[in-house]
Amino acid sequence: MNEAVIEARDITKQYKNLTALDHVDITVRRGEIYGLIGDNGAGKSTFLKIVAGQIFPTGGYLRLFGNEDEKAVQKSRSRMGALVENAGFFPKMSVEKNLEYYRIQRGIPGKETVESVLRTVNLLEKRRVKCEKLSMGMKQRFGLALALLGEPELLMLDEPINGLDPSGIIEMRELLLKLNQEKRITILLSSHILSELEQIATMYGFLSRGVVLEEISAQALREKCAGCIDLRLTEPEKYAAVLEKELPGTAYQVLQDQTIRITNPGQESARYGRLAYEHGIGVQGLDERHMSLEDYYVNIKNRGKL
Repeated sequence: MNEAVIEARDITKQYKNLTALDHVDITVRRGEIYGLIGDNGAGKSTFLKIVAGQIFPTGGYLRLFGNEDEKAVQKSRSRMGALVENAGFFPKMSVEKNLEYYRIQRGIPGKETVESVLRTVNLLEKRRVKCEKLSMGMKQRFGLALALLGEPELLMLDEPINGLDPSGIIEMRELLLKLNQEKRITILLSSHILSELEQIATMYGFLSRGVVLEEISAQALREKCAGCIDLRLTEPEKYAAVLEKELPGTAYQVLQDQTIRITNPGQESARYGRLAYEHGIGVQGLDERHMSLEDYYVNIKNRGKL
């Protein structure tokens, strides 16, 4: 099994009467692209700030690259690059000079480092442009370049595609995949644009109100979301009882509009319709569909039965 790059156990963060993180357990393993999913205020940025050392947890412990001792954890942070919330820059200075300033401040050797990261994020042609003149997409790429200074083994990004246009989103996606696959960089990123995250993540963690609802691999999630059947019925409660008796172990949800959703069905759709007919329950509609990542998140957030 791959080494745990981040291992958070029982992490809690309390602000007076607000619990931002509530006994959070999260493990990110080497080589993963880990997608941290949650609504605004779910605790995503708080968790990333704790890992980055920008704030401290109220309770629990954090291991980075296998190190748990406070001094060793702090030293391990030199092996990671982080962009949490917005990248800081001097607006009147050029992209290149901003990066050179941060390179020197962090004690990163080699003047060629700045040119290298600018080339990596496709900003080399904008090296002499003042940061205040950058578009939203370019600012996001500048922030990524800042995080890549020092050739990190672990990259943490908070909403890296937020505010980007469609072409900017595609560019960012391809760049993150390249960093992961070619440079072997482990990536932890938060996002609420789930349709995009679905295309690159290999592991997911679902956060809601500071609580981890589930950690699941992309492969396991694909199997769970392989398909579902929605049956709109005259008597959904009666059908649920029949389903549990005749086809025990079937995973289902009772939705609004007198609909029952059968998740990851083990039978042909006609079998579920026939079951209703055999027990005198009218079928007003039957739809086969695949569950999206958004559907899955909403279901577990609402504590739906999967």
